[in-house]
Order: sequence, then C-alpha cells, then structure tokens
Amino acid sequence: MRRCFQLGSGISLVVDPRKIKISKGPDLFRLVRSAKLCTVSHRNPFIKVSDEVRDAVKCKKPVVALESAIYTHGFPYPENTALASHLESVVRHNGGVPATIGVLGGVARVGLDANELSQLTASAGKPDTRKVSRRDLGYICGLGVNGRKFNGGTTVSGTMVLARQAGIQVFATGGIGGVHRGAELSMDISADLTELGRTQMVIISSGCKSFLDIPRTLEYLETQGVGVMTFADGRDGAVNFPAFWTRDSGVRSPFTVHDEREAATVMHAQTILPVRSGLLLANPVPAEHSIPKHEIDAIIAQAIAEAKAAGSIGSDNTPFILKRIREITGGGSVMANRALIESNVARGTRVAVELSDLMTLREVESSILHEHSPMISIHSRTSSAGKSSTTPSRGQPRHPREPVQVVVAGSLAMDLSCDFDAPNTTPETIEPQNHTSNPAIIKQSLGGVGRNITTALHLLGVSAQLYSKVGSDLAGSTALKMAEDQGLILSGLVRSGNHTRTAQYVAVNDARKDLVLAMADMSLLQTWPNDHERESKLTEWRKMLASTKPKWLVTDANWDPSTLVRWLGEGRKVGAKLAFEPVSTAKSKGLFAGIAASRSSNDLPMLPNAVVDVATPNALELISMYEAAQNGGLLGGEDWFHIIDSIGLSSSGSRNKFISLTNAALTDQGIPQRSIQLLPFIPCIVTTLGSQGVMLTQVLPPGDDRLTSLEAAPYILSRSTNGNNVVGGVYMRLFPPVERAPKEEIVSVNGVGDTFLGALIAGLSQSPSCQVEDLIDIAQTASVYTLRSMEAVSPEVSSLQAVLANGVRSTAL
Repeated sequence: MRRCFQLGSGISLVVDPRKIKISKGPDLFRLVRSAKLCTVSHRNPFIKVSDEVRDAVKCKKPVVALESAIYTHGFPYPENTALASHLESVVRHNGGVPATIGVLGGVARVGLDANELSQLTASAGKPDTRKVSRRDLGYICGLGVNGRKFNGGTTVSGTMVLARQAGIQVFATGGIGGVHRGAELSMDISADLTELGRTQMVIISSGCKSFLDIPRTLEYLETQGVGVMTFADGRDGAVNFPAFWTRDSGVRSPFTVHDEREAATVMHAQTILPVRSGLLLANPVPAEHSIPKHEIDAIIAQAIAEAKAAGSIGSDNTPFILKRIREITGGGSVMANRALIESNVARGTRVAVELSDLMTLREVESSILHEHSPMISIHSRTSSAGKSSTTPSRGQPRHPREPVQVVVAGSLAMDLSCDFDAPNTTPETIEPQNHTSNPAIIKQSLGGVGRNITTALHLLGVSAQLYSKVGSDLAGSTALKMAEDQGLILSGLVRSGNHTRTAQYVAVNDARKDLVLAMADMSLLQTWPNDHERESKLTEWRKMLASTKPKWLVTDANWDPSTLVRWLGEGRKVGAKLAFEPVSTAKSKGLFAGIAASRSSNDLPMLPNAVVDVATPNALELISMYEAAQNGGLLGGEDWFHIIDSIGLSSSGSRNKFISLTNAALTDQGIPQRSIQLLPFIPCIVTTLGSQGVMLTQVLPPGDDRLTSLEAAPYILSRSTNGNNVVGGVYMRLFPPVERAPKEEIVSVNGVGDTFLGALIAGLSQSPSCQVEDLIDIAQTASVYTLRSMEAVSPEVSSLQAVLANGVRSTAL
C-alpha cells in the first residue's frame, strides 16, 4: 500500500514496501529522515505525542526524553513534582525541548504538560499507579480501553520504546538497570539492557546502580551490541565506568569520550551507518556529591543481605534495596541521586544540541544524492539554465587553481530581515508592538562585510576569494551551504572550534521596511578559543595567500585589532596592495588600536610604507579613526611631522582652501583636516558622505602628471616644495552624488558601503594605472543599485562590467 507525503516546495515523497521515490530535492538524507522521524499518528488511541514535542522533532530541534518512574516509584510527593519541573527547566536552560514520558489514564504520553505531570506525580504510591517497562505497555494501555485507567511511571526500557516511536534520539536518566548479583541463578536481568540492544537511542546516565553486577552488566551490553562510553571529565587515558553514587566502579570503561561533541559524533555515525542498537554514555556523578567507593560498597552489601533475608526478588528487589540505602546513608544517597540526575539531564541536553547540529549539517552539506541506491530514484522538474561566463555557477563551489586578483579577509554572516506584516496597518500601527509576538515576513540571506565585498567583485568580473571563519553551529552550516550555492571559493572559509557562534545580524523593520531595531552578534572574528587555533588558522591562510598571489588584499574591521594588523603585514609580504573597510564607528578604531599596541614609536607603518593604501570610511568612521590614532599616540611624532610638512600646506589660510575644494559644512566638521592628518598612514582616503557624495583625499607622489595637469589643477590642495621623494602634493575632491534615490525607492542601506569598496577595488585591480578618481562615479552607481535592492549586494551591479572595463581601458590609454 503506497502512501504519499507532501513535503512542500514542490517535493513529494511516495512510499511503498519496496521503494522510496523522490520528485525534486537535493537532499536524500533530509527527506527520508523527515518522513520517518515521528511514526505516531494523531489518531493513535494508545500513544499521545504533545504538539511541542511533535513540532520540535519535525524541525529537528534537540529533544530530550525523561523517564517518569523516578517520580512514581523513586521520590515521594510533592518532592517528585518539584524535581520533575526542575529537570524540565534544566533541559530548556541548556537549549533543548523536554519530553517527559509516562502513562496517564491508560494512555502513554510523550511530552507531559504541566497539568499532566502534576497528575502523574500526585498519583505516586497509589495502587493504580504502576511501574511500566516494555512488557507492561500493552497490558496497561489495553486495559485502559476497557475502562481500567492505570497511571504509570515509565522505566528506562518503557521510556525508550515510546521515545523512539516519537522520533526522539536522546534520553537522560539517573541510572539504568543491569544484571543483578546472582543472576546466574535468578536470571534477574533488567529489560533496560535488551532494550538498548534493539533501540537506536543514546542514553546518558551515571552508569547502573552500584548494587548490580557491573562487570556482567557490561558483558551483557557487549553481547547486545551496545556501545558503552564514559565521559573523561578531564582525565587522561582510559577511565573506569562509574557506579551511580560513586565516580569509579573499579571496572574499566570500554570507550571514553571527552566532550558532548564527540559523543554526538558517535551517535550520528551510528545513525548513518546504520547500527540499530543504542549507545550508553556514562556520566560520573559530580565529584562533590560522590560517595567514596569503600563506603557505598559496605552499605550496598548490608542492603543486599537484608533484601535476601526479606525474600525481595524480581521488580520489588530494586525498590527495597534503594530504600535501605537511603535509610542507611541518612538521605546522603538521595542528595547524590538528585545531583547526578540533574548533571545527566544537563549533559544529555548538550549532547542533543550537538547531535541536532550534526544532523542539520549533514542535511545542509549532503547535496550529492546517491542515485545508484536501489531504494531511491530521483526525478527533477527543473533543469540548469545557462550561466554568465563572468558569474560563478550556483551549486558549483569554486576552488582557486590559479592566482586570484583580490583576497578579502573579513566577515561572513547570516542576515535575518524581519518585516512587520500586520494586516490593516494604519499610521498609528505601522510599528511592531513591544513585549509580544508580531506577525512578520522573515527573510534569511548571506551577508557580512567581507562576503558583500567579495560578491561585488564577482559581479564585476573580478576573481576574488573570501578568507573568513564560521562557527560550529547550525548557522555556520547554513552559511557554508549558501556560500557554495552562490559560487564563492570555499577553501578560505574555516570552521572555528566547538561551541562557537557564526556571525549573525537581525534587523526588525516596520511595515514601511524602515529599521526599528537591529541586533548583531559579530564576536566570532573578534575572539579566538585559544592561541593555538588562532595561530593555526592564520598559518593556513598565510599559505593560501602566498599561493594565490593577489594584487589586492581587502580587510574589514570585524577582526580583533591584533589579527587585523597581522593580516595587513601578511598582505605586504606577498606584495599586495591593501584596502581597509572600517565597518562602524566602534570597529574602525581597531586599525590604529592594533598599530599602537604592536609597533614601537620608531617603527610606525607610514609613507612610503603606509599601513594601507586605500580606506573607505564614512564621516563618523573617519572621526573615530582619527581619535584612535590620536589616543594611541600615533600623531605628532618626528616621522609624522616630516610627512605633514612635506604636504606643503600653508600655516595660514588652509581653511579657505578646504572650503573651496569641499564645502563649509564639511570643513566645520573637520572632515578634510582629519583626512590630511591620517594621510601619512593611509595615502588615499575615500570618505563616503551619503547624500553629499564622496570626498577623495590622496597623496600624489613626486612627478605625478596630475600635479601639472590643467584638468586636475582645481583639485590640487597643495604641492610639496621641500624636495622629498615621498610626497609630491595632495589631491582633494568632493564628488557630488551620481543620483539621489527618492526615499520611496530606498529598500535597504545594508551593503551599500561594501558595494562601493568592491566596485572601487574591481577597477583598481584590473589596471594598475587606473586612478581612484576615475572610479568614484562607477562605485557610486553600484551603491545606488544596492540601495534599491533587497540583496546586500544588488545583482544589477553586474551590468556595470562593461562600463568599468571601458573606464579602465580609457584610463590606461
């Protein structure tokens, strides 16, 4: 019998006993997994999965199963209620979705809500509240149909059965059952062990109860094909398996993992292989709550002897022994129990988060379907259209096989644009409301200053490569996939270490698409997990930089100051010209802060060996850069004064000259004056002024034709007269805007400055003889295209290729 699942976006999944057939879609793993994750129908009378859990599983969020036998048969009421609520909070605090599992009124429930959880915990100790293992599920739920409504706390095995049906892969508990002492005669072996052998799930526990036969339990798990691993917790070499209340059982653990990422990787591999048995992750009780082994061994021996004398066997044996251990320790075992279960739930949630990331990474990155699989046939209704020879084909990642013209070292970020979308908006209701949820149209795109500049260069026909890093999170996986789809060269993109966040920018706009609020998390390029990773990544990039031999290296200010200065130094070593994008008023300070921290006063990067060749700040960023240089003690030294003197400005009357070349408003703000004082470090400063246009301030070398050209004469601020061989004069020019876009046509200012710099460097990289002033209007035009576009860099920029080529060619002639 065939069944058809509509998966959206034109994708359908047709399932029969022999074959799965996919019509359209790049990812086998995602489609097959999403079709089988939750197998519990809404109409199933015996199992109810909460909407929260069902939706979380469908969206592949980290879901953690929690058992309920500890509430019905472990802790008394109301202490059990408080514990149940607390453990769910622990899951949420660590980034997961809790799914407490139990039986209520004869119906198995996955994801008890607060009221249901209260009902179940309140029923602890009552005759109709049972302990429910795998074997009991049919009996308890079946009798419920006939009117005998039992409640039940699910054991490890019972919880695993139900959790797996709901598509949950991670289960955190206190301790599992095992092989009882004397099992060679009693055959008392917990169903937890056989369940682990046939259910693909990872359990995080503090091993098994200390009073069990731990060596035989591990042997039995090996026979069942269950992988057993213990968290090293900083210990080197092989470690011992824990024994619930104590960290060390004296029995060697089969395997060791060092952190949650490693554990999730093992589970992920087990899923993909696939191996149908489960995994046991042993998490030792926190050291401060561990009972010394010799103490707990003596207490257990006494409790077991009393249980044997009392004739306690079967399912009654464990509760009897636990009760006596609690009494003998004066409640100490209960405190340890609470501590270990909380620790296991927290750690289990972190494993679930890592596993969720890995599963999503697999989906994002496995764009190649295995069409030879006997279970899969692929049918696509789309065909590849021809691509422009100047634009990289989407879906085909590019790798540098020859030198590139430009390398961009900067940020790659995920951008989210949230446009308020309330129906029937009025002038009074045009903005989203605070402190509540608002309807919106949310769009995700790839952004980041470095990425935007690289994209602009590609659109203008320049071979460029982005050097950046992304985090180990889901956003990083998505960013890499989107970069691949957009044809960016991927070899310069590296993933940072565990638990790092990819740069992200979230903009909340009103109904007119005007910005209301923005949140930016750009710390990835500002911080490094450790010095080893920093040096390792920089060494890797340095080798690639040496092999690509770019004409230009463009850096943005998202790097920390020290790394930014390192980038500029590496660029100089390979003979590249250097460009700098300041990004923001705060981050623009990083350039001179890094120079001040890394250089002595006698070794400052000034003309003729300037720190960068071109910078493109806006007016506020220029002021911020000037203040950083001043505060760092970089202005006023002997070498600096020598270059300023060489510029040849008159000691009086300069203000009128500045006004004649720019305007009074800019001069009153000190924009041209500050530009002059930064020229020893940056000989070409292109200051973007929004609706006022662009101000160019640049040093002309001695003998430059423009110093004597009639065409350039109106823009010559000064000519040097002291006979130096570095500065011939200064060219200063205010370019009016090429176009003032009407407000109603402005879609977004995001990426406008990045597009400007990309177009500028595109022209400079294609012809060494091309002058900056010849490219300003072309760069402004590209910026206006982006101003009218939803994209961070407008695709229309590509239409300027011919204009740029003609401009470069005419300049060369």
